[in-house]
Amino acid sequence: MTDVHAPERDPARPEQQRRPARATGLFRAAWRWHFFASFLVAPVLLLLAGTGLIYLFRFQLEPLLHADLMRVEVPADAQAAATTKTWETQLEAVRASYPDAAVVSMTEPAEADHSSRFSMSLDDGSTRDAYVDPYTGEVLGALDPDTTLSGVAVRLHGELMTGSLGDLVIELAACWAVVMALTGYYLVVKGRKARRRSREKGQPGSRLRSRHASVGLVAGVGLLFLLVSGLPWTGFWGAKVQELATDRGTSLWSTDPGAVSEPTSRLDESLPHSHATDVPWALGGSEVPTSTGDGEGSVANLDTAVVQADREGLRHPFTVALPAADPSEPGVYSVIGYAFDAPSDERTLHVDRYDGEVVAAYGYDDYPALAKVVSQGIGLHEGRSLGLVSFWGAAAMCLAVVFTSVTGPLMWWRRRPRGAAALGAPRGRMPLRATPALLVGVVALGVLLPLFGLSLLAVLVLDQVVLRRVPALSQWFATS
Repeated sequence: MTDVHAPERDPARPEQQRRPARATGLFRAAWRWHFFASFLVAPVLLLLAGTGLIYLFRFQLEPLLHADLMRVEVPADAQAAATTKTWETQLEAVRASYPDAAVVSMTEPAEADHSSRFSMSLDDGSTRDAYVDPYTGEVLGALDPDTTLSGVAVRLHGELMTGSLGDLVIELAACWAVVMALTGYYLVVKGRKARRRSREKGQPGSRLRSRHASVGLVAGVGLLFLLVSGLPWTGFWGAKVQELATDRGTSLWSTDPGAVSEPTSRLDESLPHSHATDVPWALGGSEVPTSTGDGEGSVANLDTAVVQADREGLRHPFTVALPAADPSEPGVYSVIGYAFDAPSDERTLHVDRYDGEVVAAYGYDDYPALAKVVSQGIGLHEGRSLGLVSFWGAAAMCLAVVFTSVTGPLMWWRRRPRGAAALGAPRGRMPLRATPALLVGVVALGVLLPLFGLSLLAVLVLDQVVLRRVPALSQWFATS
């Protein structure tokens, strides 16, 4: 968070010369760790903060970018506005317009002037979103959700658009970002006098260092929260913690007790991969039951499912995962009440496709305690749990991370050694032997964040075996 210089020594004050080497060594070592951690993770943090901002503002940006599909004209006549086309009529219009696609879900308009969205799956595995005017039933067109601005941002934010490898890189960067934040706080506290003296003397770069430290002081709290609350998404840490939680009778997400029929599928598999965020986090892994009614006298359809969800008090707008078009397939209508601004209101209803009865219902009140905590954390991470407070708070944190990620490298660029075969990294080793508490903290962090622990061991081996034994590398990385 801050790239401050080590405290200055005044030859006229011998008491400074007698300062214990341990304190100065710890400061310079923390500065060195902060430098290298920042050097490695700043590009990833910039990407995460930038894509996070796009995701935060997706509901404002996408209707502007695709107004021809996502915006509709609201009839001036109030009575005409009330006579919207039924959901089943809109569904049939989409199927008629795209006969080669399988319609897998419907999402209600969030506002009166928004269109209905029907998500489709194509034979090649790709997805399309069709948009329908709810007042006229006209199909306005379709687009690939993976190619929209927010779609690209989500894929970059989650896995750098490279699958499991990108997920691993982001998780590793998050681990080292924790180190960057913690060492940054130490430097902010211990280097405050040096920064003040630099400003008073008008030294070059002193104002930038102070601003970097001041913003980092606030951003560090938000950054640590965003990193920790984002870990349940990760493929390594999240999966391992879920295994441990399951072994102890709890879970990071839910297990739907109503889903006892076979065959079953996961709720998040009911929607295209591009719409995974339409499913509440805790319900993503829950099983989906099958319909048990009499298929011969089927009376249910999409409108039936919406009516049942209204009766049960689910929050609008709904997303409804549809059963297969073939009526012989015993799927269900899964009505997902995301409750965008209140995870505690999340609820999903499974409706029998034949007789229209509720097969199972499951929501926040049924989550394990751990899943409730994770759901609230993710709601804050996405800037939605506390309304505008968390929304603008998350936006401010993203901007603060961008600022510190830019000013940190800028400070290094200004003070880097010109013409020398050196990176300009601070020198110093962590006094682990002289500071047992610090050693315990490093080990604990390595255990809690296994990727950090493994990467730290790799860095230490590389440092001892290669960097310190090759003079050119030793000089470049300032290891001596």
